[in-house]
Amino acid sequence: MELAGKRVLVMGMGKSGLAMLRLIREQGGAPTACDSKPLAELESVSAQIVSLSSGYLTQAEAAETTAAGFDLVTISPGVPADLPMLEAARGAGIPVVGEVELASAYLRGPVLAITGTNGKTTTTSLAGHLLKSAGIPAQVGGNIGTPVCDMIATSADDRWNVLELSSFQLETTVGFRADIAVCLNVTPDHLDRHRTMENYIAQKRRLFETQTPGGHAVLNAGDPIVASFAGVSPAAPHFFSLSAASADAPCEMELRGDDIIYRGEKLFGRSAIPLAGLHNVENVMAASLAALLAGAPPAAAAQGISSFPGVEHRLEFVRRLNGVLWYNDSKATNVDAALKAIASFQQPLWIILGGKDKNSDYRPLADALQGKVRKALLIGDATGLIASQISPAVPSVACETISGAVDYAFRHARMGDLVLLAPACASFDQFQGYEHRGRVFKTLVEGLSKEDGR
Repeated sequence: MELAGKRVLVMGMGKSGLAMLRLIREQGGAPTACDSKPLAELESVSAQIVSLSSGYLTQAEAAETTAAGFDLVTISPGVPADLPMLEAARGAGIPVVGEVELASAYLRGPVLAITGTNGKTTTTSLAGHLLKSAGIPAQVGGNIGTPVCDMIATSADDRWNVLELSSFQLETTVGFRADIAVCLNVTPDHLDRHRTMENYIAQKRRLFETQTPGGHAVLNAGDPIVASFAGVSPAAPHFFSLSAASADAPCEMELRGDDIIYRGEKLFGRSAIPLAGLHNVENVMAASLAALLAGAPPAAAAQGISSFPGVEHRLEFVRRLNGVLWYNDSKATNVDAALKAIASFQQPLWIILGGKDKNSDYRPLADALQGKVRKALLIGDATGLIASQISPAVPSVACETISGAVDYAFRHARMGDLVLLAPACASFDQFQGYEHRGRVFKTLVEGLSKEDGR
């Protein structure tokens, strides 16, 4: 993808958009920045935008020109790929690509890409940790931490690029190729963006359709949707499962009793996994299998598991106060993730739910919480919808904000209880992202005083 001398419209001024501006500028292109907001409202990044771009357009201004005058349009993951102006640009013969696709033309070294509805960040972080623990050069980024465009400078022919990839990133890939592709699970999510479950599945499947012979496809045999991706990938399939008996394909890695078995031999015991929840056993198996395929020796992978520190905002223990445990799972941005978090604990729960709805069905939460929860503490725009779908099985109280929910739990939770932030919703009604929501929650919890407890 030749960028020198090209006029490029870059849409979306988040981390990925800024990374694209840098890459295009470094490659001799002329990028024009674009966002839904006026430049004056992007105070935290406006100076970077001005220094990196040749100009600035709001999305409305860009739409009026249907991207005329540009040789290429690049979009950040948060920009819907089916906007009318983008369809018009394609119709005019102007290529439209995403950040991952743009970066793939310049990224050196093999790629280990991980997708799935839930568990991506933990699995991606762990896979990178296992490779590094085994002495294999690796860098981690994508939908986690560093945009792929910003990984190019530190990429090398012998260094693995371990990437978390969302459905938003995958829907614009064409030439991107993963040497090792991993899918953990596929359950309903982002239906406000993709509209149908079929469209959402198609974006996940894209990671495997673009592979080539000689690569590896790591798939959850216990998830029928994921297992079906073996039929579209030219790469060799490798299956993992919590239960080989319920899997649809022979498994290279499985859970037998309390042992993780790899190709018929014990790799390590479940007690070596420093993460709560059965779903994290799946994540560990996926990361381990991927790392082994990338060249990590079994003994090094087993040793790396026990030294993994975990990931912020994923079933993260915050503190114990007055005999009450507080956990931050702000990354539980959909119902399935919240269900997995709920299943990870046996203590009586106070669960904080709510935020921006993604066209989700919250009724499964009622069955999971009934008889287990003291009360659901509801926050954000989805408060009324969640209350209507979990009542009367689950008692709830509208707390409006996360501060109100923390205060309510602090005043009412008893010794032996557990307070869990697992919102089952996006965060953008009140926060900049799930990380922001999690940090606010932790700050509030860490600021609670033992002397003020009820």
